[in-house]
Amino acid sequence: MKNRDNDKVYKLVLTALMAALCYVAFTFLKIPIPTPGGDTTALHIGNAFCVLAALLLGGGYGGVAGSLGMTIADLLDPVYITSAPKTFILKLCIGLIAGFVAHNIAHITEDHDSKYIVKWSLIASIAGLGFNVVMDPIVGYFYKNYILGVESSAAKIMATWAAGATLVNAIVGTIVVVVVYMAVRPVLKKAGLFMKIK
Repeated sequence: MKNRDNDKVYKLVLTALMAALCYVAFTFLKIPIPTPGGDTTALHIGNAFCVLAALLLGGGYGGVAGSLGMTIADLLDPVYITSAPKTFILKLCIGLIAGFVAHNIAHITEDHDSKYIVKWSLIASIAGLGFNVVMDPIVGYFYKNYILGVESSAAKIMATWAAGATLVNAIVGTIVVVVVYMAVRPVLKKAGLFMKIK
């Protein structure tokens, strides 16, 4: 029983840490890109920490970390505050998808050679961030057009620019995730902090 409580505390602490990393990566390490429609998109690696959390903790915890960190970042930035509800949903989905691929399909926390782990952490990252590349502009268009009431042509322009930035973010984020996960995994194992996700 005590071990389970320790696991829960460890997962909560690591989730909070990953949420903080998502927040910091988006708030302080982004490159804002103004769009012709008067909106702003950004190049950032915040989503990478959402996927990394999903690989380390499972999809649910990873999704929550990304949702909380990135939504708080949106809420505290007047430029992105209206995007917060959309951000919460999309980041949760990124974590759930990446975690599902990594743990339910590939079982990456079990003993495998490093080639297998690289391959499946890459596939899981592509699945989660690829979902975002497709859905962020689509959800963004409908959200801006039907919820926020932005004129249709302006919403299309904003969605197009956001799609380009999201693709770049996904490519860079995938590389960051695989490199960091492969570096952190043996360290956590050696320290006895690596968790097997079922």
